[in-house]
Amino acid sequence: MPESGASRAQQERTHISTTGTGTAEPGTAPGAGTTDRKTDRTGRADGTGRADRADTAAADTAETPPGGPAATRAARRTGLLVTLVLGGLTALPPLSMDMYLPALPAVTESLRAPAATVQLTLTACLTGMALGQLVVGPMSDRWGRRGPLLLGMIVYVVATAICVFAPTVELLIGFRLLQGLAGAAGIVIARAVVRDMYDGVEMAKFFSTLMLISGVAPIIAPLIGGQVLRFTDWRGVFAVLTLVGVVLTLVVWKWLHETLPPQDRHTGGIGDTLRTMRGLLADRVFTGYMIAGSLAFAGLFAYVSASPFVMQEIYGASPQTFSLLFGINSIGLVAVGQINGKLLVGRVSLDKVLTFGLSTIVLAATALLLMTSGVFGDVGLVPVATGLFVLMSAMGLAAPNTNAQALMRTKHAAGSASALLGTSSFLIGAVASPLVGIAGEDTAVPMALVQLVCGVGALACFLGMCRPWQRTSPTS
Repeated sequence: MPESGASRAQQERTHISTTGTGTAEPGTAPGAGTTDRKTDRTGRADGTGRADRADTAAADTAETPPGGPAATRAARRTGLLVTLVLGGLTALPPLSMDMYLPALPAVTESLRAPAATVQLTLTACLTGMALGQLVVGPMSDRWGRRGPLLLGMIVYVVATAICVFAPTVELLIGFRLLQGLAGAAGIVIARAVVRDMYDGVEMAKFFSTLMLISGVAPIIAPLIGGQVLRFTDWRGVFAVLTLVGVVLTLVVWKWLHETLPPQDRHTGGIGDTLRTMRGLLADRVFTGYMIAGSLAFAGLFAYVSASPFVMQEIYGASPQTFSLLFGINSIGLVAVGQINGKLLVGRVSLDKVLTFGLSTIVLAATALLLMTSGVFGDVGLVPVATGLFVLMSAMGLAAPNTNAQALMRTKHAAGSASALLGTSSFLIGAVASPLVGIAGEDTAVPMALVQLVCGVGALACFLGMCRPWQRTSPTS
């Protein structure tokens, strides 16, 4: 059954576990780091702030060493390392998508293919990322996190390397699809690893930290791609991505240890996987958080799809001004995500923060719709840019908290739950993106309308399905 949203910060199961111990949380009784594994798997808070389960049977029975500055420094180093590894895995998909964008015209010319056909290389990668999560997530619940992740990374490296030498656009499309399928392993397993290691407010804080890394990636990826093209052609972009994949694979192999013990894994086949997913979707609260987060993400997709046209063609921004505004909006999203993780989580309940974030999205989208539809007359670039900034910044409260609240209920199947969360976001976002241009090129109303519908739908799903006032968990 789905577990409650109990607050629990688990320590990382990496090199610290070579001593056979974990370090207890601040505020726990001495020896709390050796909490019995069976008690820990119940998923219910016992009020003592349990520390993490060790990776091996020997670690379960080992004696907890006394704490001290050295142990604290080691824990911090390990936490930073795990954060960087998981952040790199989360950033790989946007790098794979956005580094390639400046090279599209060159691909069209090099492969003598129509622009519409070359655009399918982006669609194929995005589709692979969406569908791959449904495959890799359940695999990680059955065989652990480390094996499927390493397999996915190896396939990613091979597929990306083949893209370097692709002689035709059809072959490039096929291996971009494979690249997306394999790259999905990083997204889905990174979330599952966070769920294995953390609970409650600590998980929400970690998701906010990951947002800092994954939020920066789409900003710098086109810049990196543009610099690569100064020294080589479009094939060089895939060569750089291949090198990044090799480095990440080696880092995962050396430093990211298994976080899902054998006794916590699912042993069934496809039927068991489908039953697990059906059970997750039958959980009204989990599904509410999933849909709310996906609809909010769709509003982000609508912004990414429409903003270049809206800012430049309708409101007269130069390419440089647009790039500056896009960067500022991305910084706002990342900054609010950090405020969420560093200041709000643990002091204000996650559901209250989420309510505020979704309400802000609705208000900002309403203002944008009124401005773009002419209710306030002929508004200029600054008011519209301000509305988009507020809307994008509020995403920093929606994304980490919907993920955290949903995954807190799914300790028994974090991989499958992570797969559903990721696939739902990609698919709903992919449906919303084309709608922003449905009324032609002379109005920004469709963008604002799509964002408003997504925001209202997200808030309605959250309030109607999650019903936060009915739950009394400290994190709710």
